[in-house]
Amino acid sequence: MAIIGNLISRSLRIRKQFTFKLGTPRQYQLQVLRRLMEKAKHTQFGEHYEYEKMLNSPNWVSQFRQKVPVHNYNKMHKEWWYKCLEGVPNVSWPEKVKYFALSSGTSESASKHIPVTRDMLKTVKKVGVKQLYSMANFNVPPKSFEKGILMLGGTTSLFEKGDYYEGDMSGIQAKNIPKWFRRFYKPGGNISRKPNWEQRIKLIVRKAPQWDVGTVCGVPAWVQIVLEEIIKYHNVKHIHEIWPNLAIYIHGGVSFEPYRESFQKLLGKPITFIETYMASEGSFGFQARPGVKGIKLVLNAGIFYEFIPFNEENFDADGEVKPNPKSYMIHEVVEDVEYAVMLSTCAGAWRYLIGDVVKFTSVKEHEITIVGRTKQFLSLAGEHMSVDNMNKAIDMVQKKLGITIREFTVAGFGYENLFAHRWYIGTEALNVDADKVRAIIDQTLSEVNDDYAVERTSALKEIFVEILPNQVFIDYLRCKGKEGAMNKFPRVLKGEKLKDWEQFVATKVGVKA
Repeated sequence: MAIIGNLISRSLRIRKQFTFKLGTPRQYQLQVLRRLMEKAKHTQFGEHYEYEKMLNSPNWVSQFRQKVPVHNYNKMHKEWWYKCLEGVPNVSWPEKVKYFALSSGTSESASKHIPVTRDMLKTVKKVGVKQLYSMANFNVPPKSFEKGILMLGGTTSLFEKGDYYEGDMSGIQAKNIPKWFRRFYKPGGNISRKPNWEQRIKLIVRKAPQWDVGTVCGVPAWVQIVLEEIIKYHNVKHIHEIWPNLAIYIHGGVSFEPYRESFQKLLGKPITFIETYMASEGSFGFQARPGVKGIKLVLNAGIFYEFIPFNEENFDADGEVKPNPKSYMIHEVVEDVEYAVMLSTCAGAWRYLIGDVVKFTSVKEHEITIVGRTKQFLSLAGEHMSVDNMNKAIDMVQKKLGITIREFTVAGFGYENLFAHRWYIGTEALNVDADKVRAIIDQTLSEVNDDYAVERTSALKEIFVEILPNQVFIDYLRCKGKEGAMNKFPRVLKGEKLKDWEQFVATKVGVKA
């Protein structure tokens, strides 16, 4: 195994010394779009929008962007994907869909069924290989490549639904991992097939000392829970007493910044943190340069990107896209502008709004940072508060008060003829002064968001803070059937979801200190 690790590390360093001829971002993306349309031109979707006719036109790109409408999940499912669930082949991609990723999401439908095609699984593997190559840029010890890789994802026991299987995207990926990778894969097939998340966690915790883990992958909140449970169960000071060769943590799904401080407390020595960008709709990119805050989009792996400026011209107050929004291709974007991400993919998603809002940190390197969700911006009075703003406020609370906040969510509501925000903060430090938390949040948001600062002097009259045990957030996800490694607590609650959450919290008031 040591030989394998050194060979991989050495091959990555050698590969880094070569200069490969690269196309421009525009060339890559046009090539991807044309291949997607060529392959889908005889599907129901392709024939409806006359892809073959478009492709024979000299202005085929502009025709595609003019004639194919923007889709969110509800529109794509209602008009096309429902047929895939009924077993109809060649609907929006030329095959009968075998897998559907269940995405509970934080907006739109309660349970989304996202098609996962054979081509998409190949693309996910391709992006994974590219990320492996990028490891040459990081100071990763050679022996890390010979150690186990713990992937905290959904169960690989997928639910059979007649002609197809459904489950978490992470479970579908794990079920289709290459044979050569299985020797490194933890927790292994027997544990990963357990359908119950709590049961999987208990087995992982107990078996942890039997594995030599070098890399951990997963959503921060759940990885933190697992590491804490391992440390507690085996009565050690930090995770490196169990896994001395742990050197890499690959994370994604939510911003890592609110978790960084508490993660450091679980470690016995520094490790490399690498951010990825994955969703049920595919694998989009990864952090390719150390010390740089930005995820590099992969532009030649079966996904065509468009970017819609996330502003009042293109979206309404509820985050719904307006008709005929202006979109930009990868070579047309600029830095520090908020864009909603729109995809056309080899899983049969076409001009599909994934729900993420990003900013380009480097146009040259096509690197982005995720700043929020189209449905999770809070702007009752024009405060335009993003998830990125919220994360910065929570991070500041943790640093100034020395507490750990694992989860939080924010709600907006009418208050004394104006408006107010209510923050629900999940922490074990239940004796923390809520007024101090409120003051830090308010001050931080006023510093990082000019619109918020203005509205705090006018329409946004008050800020409330409610301190809750972490367990309340976990219990809420559990009662909604959303507990597990791929489920994330929504940062903004509105409408019926807010009422449901408030009712749930009211039943838990007795557990507060």
